[in-house]
Amino acid sequence: MERSLTMELVRVTEAAALSSARWMGRGLKNEADDAATTAMRTVFDTIPMRGTVVIGEGEMDEAPMLYIGEKLGTGSGPLVDVAVDPLEGTNIVARGSWNALSVIAIADGGNLLHAPDMYMQKIAVGPESVGKIDINASTADNLIAVAKAKNKDVEDVVAVVLNRPRHEALIHEIREAGARIKLIQDGDVAGAMNTAFDETGVDILFGIGGAPEGVISAVALKCLGGEIQGKLIPSNEKEIVRCKKMGIENMNKVFYMDDFCAGNDAIFAATGVTDGELLKGVQFKGQRAKTQTVVMRAKSGTIRFIDGQHSLKKKPNLVMES
Repeated sequence: MERSLTMELVRVTEAAALSSARWMGRGLKNEADDAATTAMRTVFDTIPMRGTVVIGEGEMDEAPMLYIGEKLGTGSGPLVDVAVDPLEGTNIVARGSWNALSVIAIADGGNLLHAPDMYMQKIAVGPESVGKIDINASTADNLIAVAKAKNKDVEDVVAVVLNRPRHEALIHEIREAGARIKLIQDGDVAGAMNTAFDETGVDILFGIGGAPEGVISAVALKCLGGEIQGKLIPSNEKEIVRCKKMGIENMNKVFYMDDFCAGNDAIFAATGVTDGELLKGVQFKGQRAKTQTVVMRAKSGTIRFIDGQHSLKKKPNLVMES
């Protein structure tokens, strides 16, 4: 992949974040998502690449743009797989709460898992705990392993978990083990990514969330030197058939980092829409706006935090034509 794509992707996530942030706290999640998707798709047309959406807004008959299989870019440049979530946390923006992001992950063509839109059990950690976790092990054993890897007591370990009824037993197990919990309402991509940054105070992510978000999280953690493991959780016969069409006969198959994202290169970019532990959300003042973005590349190991200041008067459509 071209090194210059890292900064091009920042333009894409910034545009999506700027567009959706206007809807913060207004209780209109679909409108916020539509704004992010439209802005992201518009800027993609200016990027010198030959991209194919493998994780997007849905199948072709479900989404008007950024649908799975859609071609992105100018038609020249590297051939890449694209995983997008224009607004990771639509409910977060509607409520005006924490950790909504606009995210993109890309890898060389054929290297990203085409994960079906179903639930996935996940466990994710940052660099210090790589090789220490096992999705098939008990919750307590994984917490002990992470505590040892990070030279902490189990009582000092913080697990992030989506606050859902399906996690009632998991939450009980974490508490029984003596660890602490940060419950989040939405946004497990941010939760997974935060395990790789000490300043977020998060050590491990547990629980069941979307499989597409698992792929995006895996690209982020590949760039950060972390790890994620996952197991698909089909909820009906239709989803089981879909797994089998992917060649997955064993529903207990564990997906590891190279299953999610093969090869040695990938790029991930995320712009904050609302404030979070890692990124500030969009701030508007008159005809200007501020954004904060993290962009990283697996091949080089480079992680950049970019503070952007945008003239909304000069870029009314968030795209400069030349």
